[in-house]
Amino acid sequence: MNTLITILVVDDHTLFRRGLIALLGQEEGIEVVGEAADGSDALRMAEALKPDLILLDNHMPGVAGVALLPALRQVAPASRVLMLTVSEDEADLSAALRNGAQGYLLKTIDGEDLAAALIRTMRGESVVSPEMSHKLLNALRNGGGAASPAKPEPDKDAPQLSPREIDILKQLTRGASNKEIARSLGIAETTVKIHVQHILRKLNLSSRVQAAVWGSEQGFG
Repeated sequence: MNTLITILVVDDHTLFRRGLIALLGQEEGIEVVGEAADGSDALRMAEALKPDLILLDNHMPGVAGVALLPALRQVAPASRVLMLTVSEDEADLSAALRNGAQGYLLKTIDGEDLAAALIRTMRGESVVSPEMSHKLLNALRNGGGAASPAKPEPDKDAPQLSPREIDILKQLTRGASNKEIARSLGIAETTVKIHVQHILRKLNLSSRVQAAVWGSEQGFG
């Protein structure tokens, strides 16, 4: 890896935070430039440092990590945010992705997988722990929650997507990969990637997982 990834670690547990910083310090191409123990420190450090990536815990004193996401995006709009938490709650996962997190990882992840996830995040990919991916897809297939018996109609005021983009969004909402979408629609995988980029831009979203959540809420699943 040729470029250095600068990271801000936000976690209220000192022992875990210091251990994580030590772990990341062993990875080539990754530099931890700051650490914070709560929301106010995180905002101050993010604004001052403008790191490439913010590793954010969810359960912290004061404001939860998920609730902090909009403010972090405001003070450091170019920084990507990756949740690193013990919470396996589907509501936390969905809220994090809706609020702009690039991914959602559990603290049980091992060091090598975490380093790989950081690199993938900086490439613009969305990373979600396998356990949480399964839960997210279940939630999407169920229309976003058990309290939603009726499937919503697509929002007529939603940004105008082309017929092809709608076809791709429907498959994204069902959890299909680019390769699966390409095979299903009989188009090149690179063409799918371009359409996905257009969909994200039109919907003002930052990841395909956010697009899947949005599509489910709008009835495209």
